[in-house]
Amino acid sequence: MSTMQAFRIHRFGGPDVIQRDTIEVPTPKNDEVLVVVRAASLNPVDYKTREGHYPLVRESQLPYTLGRDFAGSVVTPGDAGGGLQAAEDVYAFIGQEQGAFAEYVTIKRAWLAPMPASLDFRTAAAVPLAGLTAWQGLFERGGVQAGQRVLIHAAAGGVGHLAVQFAKAKGAVVYATASGDGVAFVKALGADVVIDHKLHDFASKVPQVDMVFDLVGGDTQERSWAILKDGGALISTIAAPSSERARARDIRVARYTAHPDGEQLTQIGRLIDEERVKIRLAKTFPFAQAVQAERELEAGHIRGKLVLDARMSA
Repeated sequence: MSTMQAFRIHRFGGPDVIQRDTIEVPTPKNDEVLVVVRAASLNPVDYKTREGHYPLVRESQLPYTLGRDFAGSVVTPGDAGGGLQAAEDVYAFIGQEQGAFAEYVTIKRAWLAPMPASLDFRTAAAVPLAGLTAWQGLFERGGVQAGQRVLIHAAAGGVGHLAVQFAKAKGAVVYATASGDGVAFVKALGADVVIDHKLHDFASKVPQVDMVFDLVGGDTQERSWAILKDGGALISTIAAPSSERARARDIRVARYTAHPDGEQLTQIGRLIDEERVKIRLAKTFPFAQAVQAERELEAGHIRGKLVLDARMSA
């Protein structure tokens, strides 16, 4: 059996617990495809998992390979290939059972999508988890429609900068919060109004909205109730909004985790190739510098996405 390199954790802790291990190349199951990873992106869930704060990864599952999304090329389509060809370029959110900080991954065919033709591997790798989180929050959970008003918190981040563009592509009126140079960045993405939350109280600057997309939690979520219409939606990736308050005003609430979906990624890819959505890369690291990249991600204030490129030399 051939081997590969993978960045794994054998215990929970800081960035130094990440190890570069030599392990066997995974064998695809009947509904899976083997893919060589060309690039993988970093997401907050990586350091939450590494620290032991992500409930879907427990100590009994260690050692565990980090990394939740990637872009790469099909090695063997197998019986599950469903029209895929060897060497075809694809991208995906990999789910929870294994990680993408590895030279190869096996993944369910239904989770794969053709890589957008207009993107290179590193830019495509930045899309799947952030893109699906934004897409599912806005449309599956939030039910955003053309003409509605949407408030997106933390709009300069990996999920937020895509959510702004998806909502605009749908025809929504987009209000957003950011700070510092993030304000100009989010305005350039097409947001109708951007509030610097460090200088202004967003609740005094935003009219009643149909949906709040909360990527911050805490006091930001609490103050969002005041500008939300009765019958609207408050959707969070961080903390569950009060169901009691929601019932009193017929507001839909949810705290959710994104799920893999190749068809949704295909739709996102079309928007990218139509130049209606742009991807912002903050920085790219060689694959060998995964630990350094993790440290930078955890330090915060990233505009866009951090990516590991398997083809870059350290």
